[in-house]
Amino acid sequence: MNVSDFLDHHYRHFNARETVAAARAYRSLLSESNGKMMVTLAGAMSTGEIGLSLAEMIRQDKVHAITCTAANLEEDIFNLFAHNEYRVIEDWRALSAADEQALLDEGFNRVTDTCIPETVMRHIEGNLTRRWAETAASGTPKMPCDFMYEILDDESLTQHYQVPRSDSWLAAAKDAGIPVFTPGFEDSTLGNIFAARVIDGTVPNHNAIVHGTYQMQRLVEWYKATSPDHPIGFFQIGGGIAGDFPICAVPLMRQDLREDIPLWSYFCQISDATTSYGGYSGAVPNEKITWEKLSLETPKFMIQSDASIVAPLIFAYVLGW
Repeated sequence: MNVSDFLDHHYRHFNARETVAAARAYRSLLSESNGKMMVTLAGAMSTGEIGLSLAEMIRQDKVHAITCTAANLEEDIFNLFAHNEYRVIEDWRALSAADEQALLDEGFNRVTDTCIPETVMRHIEGNLTRRWAETAASGTPKMPCDFMYEILDDESLTQHYQVPRSDSWLAAAKDAGIPVFTPGFEDSTLGNIFAARVIDGTVPNHNAIVHGTYQMQRLVEWYKATSPDHPIGFFQIGGGIAGDFPICAVPLMRQDLREDIPLWSYFCQISDATTSYGGYSGAVPNEKITWEKLSLETPKFMIQSDASIVAPLIFAYVLGW
């Protein structure tokens, strides 16, 4: 029994049923409606190696744009260069404050059960600082992903990959030429380092990286160019800025530019958040109708579960595995 048949047979109720329904609707949007899909990444999905399935989704033309936190952008690269030096802690819930201090002293940064070595961050910093300085001086800023693409293009670095390049969703996005938007770049390790290098004068100014509002303009341009021929869906992993930034492009065009633009044609969110705290991450899909992001008829799915489990299953279903 393959993955798709297993899900069809066993996932019949509750979050399990919602998972299969979302996967079927995703598949239908692409195959029956010639649709396109925006996927958003929050949390630490790259450290969770979502690239193992997401990269294949991109290669198979099942994902057509990505919006991610800067942490997910950089951590895909970190994993590519330092996977073998990562430390996995199986009993991470039992760690004491003293254990955490010991990890810090050893040069690790913990993400749940996975510890990222500080050395890879400093290695990438050294590679990027020169590029940031040159770009800042040129007066022509770049998207955050463009700097990562330059690292992927650097032949002197490819020999240092510790996992296959095919495991990197960012490499797949680069090869496919799909847009990658990264709002809130400053909220990341490399974003902090970039600010530090501007403060200490190593990078002459902040103009190396395009501002979030310019990225929004680029997103609007992509949506306007794509939507006349293809309904566009929205597959959201987690919440926060990775989800809220891109979904707002539609009300921006409809309400602020007064343009006749179609709403998002599919919506699915995988989240462990609940609705009772007033946060965006826990907002049910119907709430987005009031913000003119989704319509009454838009297929809507809210899967309250662990994205590291659910997202690869949905991707497998869409891929027909």
